[in-house]
Formats: sequence, C-alpha cells, structure tokens
Amino acid sequence: MFEWFSELSHVYQALIAGLFTWSMTALGAAVVFLVRTVNNKLLNTMQGFAAGVMIAASFWSLLAPALEFSEKAGQIAWMPAATGFLLGGFFIRGLDVVIPHMHAHASPGHQTEGRKSNLKKSTLLLLAITLHNIPEGLALGVAFGAIGHATGEGALMAAVGLAIGIGIQNIPEGTALSLPIHGDGKSKWQAFNFGQASALVEPIFAVIGAAAILLVTPLLPYALAFAAGAMIFVVVEELIPESQSGENTDLATLGLMVGFTIMMILDVSLG
Repeated sequence: MFEWFSELSHVYQALIAGLFTWSMTALGAAVVFLVRTVNNKLLNTMQGFAAGVMIAASFWSLLAPALEFSEKAGQIAWMPAATGFLLGGFFIRGLDVVIPHMHAHASPGHQTEGRKSNLKKSTLLLLAITLHNIPEGLALGVAFGAIGHATGEGALMAAVGLAIGIGIQNIPEGTALSLPIHGDGKSKWQAFNFGQASALVEPIFAVIGAAAILLVTPLLPYALAFAAGAMIFVVVEELIPESQSGENTDLATLGLMVGFTIMMILDVSLG
C-alpha cells in the first residue's frame, strides 16, 4: 500500500504529509457548514486531546530520535537535543512577540498579542492558529527528512504515524477557528476559508524542514529537538490554557491523556 509512497524522495513525502494534515484542518473547518456554534465541552476536550498528541509526538517522534542520532554520531547525546529544544521554544516566542494575533478564548483584557495592529479580529484569529501550525509542519519535515539517516526499517511508518496524529488533532483546530469567525459575522464560506488557510504553512514548513535535513545532515538531531521545543511551547502557552479556560477542566485533562496515549501507540506500533 505504501510502496509508491516509500519510493518518493523524502521532500515529496513531507509535502504529501503536510497536504494531508492541511486537509484535516480543512475538514474541521467545514463543520461551519453544519453548525453555527460548537459545544464547549467538546471543544475543550478536543483542545486537550490536541495537546496530548503534541506532547507525545514531541518525545517519541522527535526528542527520542534526536538523542539516538546524537549518540550514534559520537556526540554528547543530550547536547543537540537540549540546544535544539530550547531554540525551538525561543523561536516560537520570537514569532509570538513580532506577529500580531489573537486567541479565540483570550480574556477581555488580553485580546491581542504581538505587535499592535489594526488588523480585523478574523485575521488575528487566523494568525494565532497559523503560528500554532508552523512547528507541526517543521515536525513533519524533519521526521521525513530523518528517514534516510535511520537504521531501522520503521522510520517511514513512524513518520507516517506522526502525520496521522497531527492530522487527527488538526480537525478540531479547524473547527475552533471557523466557528468563531462565522459567529463574528463572516459568511460560512469566508469562515471556512480562514479555517483551512491557517494550515497552509504546514506543507510549506514540512518541505523546508525535510530539505534542510537532506542538505545539512549534521543538523538532524538539532532540527528534531527544535521542532519538539516549538511544539511544547505552543502546547503550554496556548493549547493547555485554552482547554482549561472553561468549566470543563476534567474533560480537557482526560482528553489530553487520551491524545497522548493514542499518539504514543501510533508511534511505538508503527515505528
């Protein structure tokens, strides 16, 4: 089934994976054609689920391989992982400061983050989710770029498992963006287009990540850890606070645990 896919270059594999995760976001955004509002219990649970997926992926799909590659290269195993992880967090923090954006469930006194601007609310919401999706695209790229340097035969399936996990958690992200934008007065088509557009950065950064690994092999453990650090920053700064912002904290926490478990199973069984 995956024979044709395995014969492609790793950059094309990363592109296809990024297009898949983008399509899952579009699927979630399409919910706006069916309903006008989303149940807060479901939304908070799915936000927790997304956080769990990203936490598990950060370790099993990114940090653990980074440590393994460093050790096999004769380096201090923790050095590239620690350096890349911190740089990934600082990178997203930098974007957070520079790019104006707004989270859907921001408190009234903290509506806009980043540089001051006169952008519309819908654009600010789009930029917030787009920032979230950049590390996911990078994670896909470095995971597929790392296949050529792996010693085991399960590297491709592990990368595919990562794409599946990210794709699953992208569905509620698309919904969480399109519904508030529609509720703010945009048409359903406009809300859908904003929702799906937020994930267009994923195939772009997936290609960038894979190409960087193929061109500069020594970057591999740093890049894997960089993507992990960027994802963890998003989880702690955005996903967990938003999932816990309502009255459904227990459901959100259970959703996180389920998401973590499913991603762990995907990575370990496929990898």
